[in-house]
Amino acid sequence: MANAQVPFSFPLAHFLIFVFVTSTIIHLQQRIVKIPPLSEMPTGDPAVTEMPGSGEMPGRSQLQGMFTINSIGRLGNQMGEYATLFALARMNGRPAFIPAAMHSALAPIFRISLPVLHGDTDRRIPWQNYHLNDWMEERYRHIPGRYVRLTGYPCSWTFYHHLRPEILQEFTLHDHVREEAQAFLRGLRVNGSQPSTFVGVHVRRGDYVHVMPNVWKGVVADRGYLKQALDRFRARYPSPVFVVTSNGMAWCRENIDASRGDVVFAGNGIEGSPAKDFALLTQCNHTIMTIGTFGIWAAYLAGGDTIYLANYTLPDSPFLKIFKPEAAFLPEWVGIPADLSPLRKH
Repeated sequence: MANAQVPFSFPLAHFLIFVFVTSTIIHLQQRIVKIPPLSEMPTGDPAVTEMPGSGEMPGRSQLQGMFTINSIGRLGNQMGEYATLFALARMNGRPAFIPAAMHSALAPIFRISLPVLHGDTDRRIPWQNYHLNDWMEERYRHIPGRYVRLTGYPCSWTFYHHLRPEILQEFTLHDHVREEAQAFLRGLRVNGSQPSTFVGVHVRRGDYVHVMPNVWKGVVADRGYLKQALDRFRARYPSPVFVVTSNGMAWCRENIDASRGDVVFAGNGIEGSPAKDFALLTQCNHTIMTIGTFGIWAAYLAGGDTIYLANYTLPDSPFLKIFKPEAAFLPEWVGIPADLSPLRKH
């Protein structure tokens, strides 16, 4: 029976061997499957590694274990969690498995390759939670424990930038997602001609409009920042077109000057179905972002020049205890300082 329980006397090591094989089958079939009956368990031991020079396989007490990670937040958070798991598992010599919820969030958009851990299997493994800060630390190269669940909201290039080609491969868009975005861009015209330079603009608003000033002593991007950012690209590139996506599109239409005919309000702003907006941003040549992991990842995948909102909190903001700007924004990206005067008035 698919839901058969593991007998108490059955060794945990045997069961975990089975877990590894089952999750590998899941990966190869590209779907989640139920756990088979214990009588059908494989007899091999793929979860052990040969000790150099030993000439024989180690005992079952030397299982190499596995890493997984929490699946929390929306698209940008999920991408950060996936990339961090990918990098830290590699660094620590452990196989990586993603939760089913993460697969559901990322697989419809990207060609991710990490195998899926079925929920029933997940609940039976004696995980040790290991909290991560939002930046890489030396101790993460030697994470103790055999069955480790990484926790937190990691989204920093310091974890995975040394694997950039592989991370870009993991986050390759499915053909139909990419083609829809490229078809939209090919159809754009500026002053009667097709532009050669596309600048993706992501304006994060939503809950941040209230959370940043009231909780984190910070601000979101205002119209002054966006004007400066657009003007910098206009000065650098001939006839760029700005492709605006946002979860506050009405605000964008009122505060971004589109009178030159080079601004297109393209995104639908539906946070529950972010593929269209995200694909549009990644298929542009350059990026203007404000705050948030969605914009950071769009810029990371798009490449090219990136302008971001810098110094958007007061120096005593509690946000700076959990977020390091230098670990979030690549050194080559250009920051424009935010206007903090609205905060100082209060």
